[in-house]
Amino acid sequence: MTMTNPSLLVELFVEELPPKALKKLSESFAAGIYDHLLANDFLNANSVTSVYASPRRLAVHITAVRSLSVPSPRPPKTLMPVSVAYKDGQPTAPFIKRLLKEGFHEGVDFAEVIKERTVIEIEGGKEVVKFRDDLAKGSTLSICLQGAIEQSLAKLPIPKVMTYQLESGAQPGWTSVQFVRPAHGLVALHGEAVVTNVSVLGLEADRVTTGHRFEATLPKITLRDADSYAAQLRDEGAVIASFAERRAELLNQLNAAAAREGLKPIEDEALLDEVTALVERPNVLLCRFEPEFLAVPQECLILTMKANQKYFPLLDAAGKLTNKFLIVSNISPADPSAVIGGNERVVRPRLADAKFFFDQDRKRTLQSRVEGLAKVVYHSKLGSQGERAERVRAIGHAIVNQLSMATLPYTVDAQDEFAVLDSKVQQAALLAKTDLLTDMVGEFPELQGVMGGYYARHEGLRDGVAIAIEDHYKPRFAGDALPRNHTGTVLALADKLETLVGLFGIGQLPTGDKDPFALRRHALGVIRILTEKNLPLDLPALLQAALPAFGDLLTDPTEALRGFFADRLAVTLRDQGYSAQEVDAVLALAPTRLGDVPRRLEAVRAFAALPEAPALAAANKRVGNILKKSPEADAHVSPVLLQEPAEQALHAAMQQVVPAADAQFAAGDYTGSLQTLAALRAPVDAFFDGVMVNAEETDLRLNRLGLLAQLHAAMNRVADLSKLAS
Repeated sequence: MTMTNPSLLVELFVEELPPKALKKLSESFAAGIYDHLLANDFLNANSVTSVYASPRRLAVHITAVRSLSVPSPRPPKTLMPVSVAYKDGQPTAPFIKRLLKEGFHEGVDFAEVIKERTVIEIEGGKEVVKFRDDLAKGSTLSICLQGAIEQSLAKLPIPKVMTYQLESGAQPGWTSVQFVRPAHGLVALHGEAVVTNVSVLGLEADRVTTGHRFEATLPKITLRDADSYAAQLRDEGAVIASFAERRAELLNQLNAAAAREGLKPIEDEALLDEVTALVERPNVLLCRFEPEFLAVPQECLILTMKANQKYFPLLDAAGKLTNKFLIVSNISPADPSAVIGGNERVVRPRLADAKFFFDQDRKRTLQSRVEGLAKVVYHSKLGSQGERAERVRAIGHAIVNQLSMATLPYTVDAQDEFAVLDSKVQQAALLAKTDLLTDMVGEFPELQGVMGGYYARHEGLRDGVAIAIEDHYKPRFAGDALPRNHTGTVLALADKLETLVGLFGIGQLPTGDKDPFALRRHALGVIRILTEKNLPLDLPALLQAALPAFGDLLTDPTEALRGFFADRLAVTLRDQGYSAQEVDAVLALAPTRLGDVPRRLEAVRAFAALPEAPALAAANKRVGNILKKSPEADAHVSPVLLQEPAEQALHAAMQQVVPAADAQFAAGDYTGSLQTLAALRAPVDAFFDGVMVNAEETDLRLNRLGLLAQLHAAMNRVADLSKLAS
């Protein structure tokens, strides 16, 4: 029995797509078609989308798709004045450009579009052109699908467009089109029927597709209906069409192959996605390389195998690299020895190059490369990497000084130990960028810092300096580890602050989604180091301490940076699961010591759970509004002017509660401080019920405002509790 609303399948068969872009391309392709059909009333509430993507195809399967639509009429959309749309009776370029934005493509008959889809009306006393954005009653799926595919292709996040000539049509080889890769087939099936009159990129909709290049049972696959797509591709075409299913199959094979050797494959989600996008049906095979290559730092070997060959290195239980690795083949021969041998031959020169670079680099010390940093440009306005290294040294020295003078205790608590720490920071800062001049980092820039650490250990540098050189880029990304020792912590802070202050100071701020210098990542790194290591450092003081290192190169960017840090901190805290109210309450006080922020947030969360919290938050908001309107108020209270019992009771309660809460605050017990203040709920409620703050007598009014000012100051030391009011 034929379904009233069958499924729809659309497949675009192309040449090999960019693997790193495949997942996004497929998701965008499917979403574009789905959204257009939904907007034009061709889908039901229970329509389900399945996205398919392989190296040579983008496809989408949607259930319960109507053949006809009956959309609600929509009023025409104003495009532009007639005087702009037409010149000498002909449509202007801005008019055509505006129509292109409505989903039409160059090459369509714009005269027909203008005739059928636009009207001229009077609006605001002027003639304007309006676009009829409605489909006629009973519009066919064929008409809508044509627009859906066109709009979907137009919005694809294509990394780089390719221009190619069509192989068919009136003049084969003469008509050019643009797409991410040349397209060779279009499938559009609604149930068992081909959706007619649908064409894109010179291709007419059909029911024929192509399977695996070498292992398909048939050169062409004739699809029975939309619902048989994935099964026919698997059985007849040797292709796992679903990206998610193919990825899961690949991961299962990797884990099984590694387990047979008692090892585990390296975890790399991006590599897994990329290899999934390179094969139509994965076949995982085990390979080996010569054990002597293991003398090279494993980061180098892992990177060359992953980045250059797309292999999966195998690690032992301790996380140490072995001489075994896994490859993913797109074919499954009965005898895989040729495939295995070929890949082992290919990887050998890569590993030999890494070993050569490592051996050559160790012939020179890091110290001998310091002079060369003066020849490496960092930024045209900020000088060379050598000058940058000197600035990092100066900032590092300032940070150590701030740590040594901090009022809160720090692990390095003796003056001579701070002197040793400063000496290590100075040495590490001088050498941290020298690995940029090594052959290994020249070949693999991702290893900067890592190789500096290896070469420093090879030279026998002081304990902690090598680790600091390796760690000074940390955290490199969200979830990355922090520097492991004090020297590395100070150096990482100094390096990130130098970058932020320097680039903000010359006006190189991030804009929108563009952040070429990764300043957001640097700011998040500073935030994580200060908060997670609970350093007794004030952020504004750190920014000020970094400025002198730049001399007269900059304009002072500290105010802009404080706002930038506040925005990044708010985003980070919300990502960690704190509510917008909790974050706003804490950050409203602009805390300068970020190490305090997590404890303040936990205190606010605990306070908000108390039964007294809603009333106190509302009262706090009310007090704040009263004080804003009374600039003459100060936190001075004369007990003799307290006439009403309710204000006397509030004052007495504050005399008992506030000193205890202040003592807890001073000891860093923010949760206890707020919970102690919760005892003020009853007297605060009674005060507002029984006392008129704006009394006619000036002395009474000022005294009551002073009482509220004291209350407001006491209640808002941990956070601005008014932000918790609903």
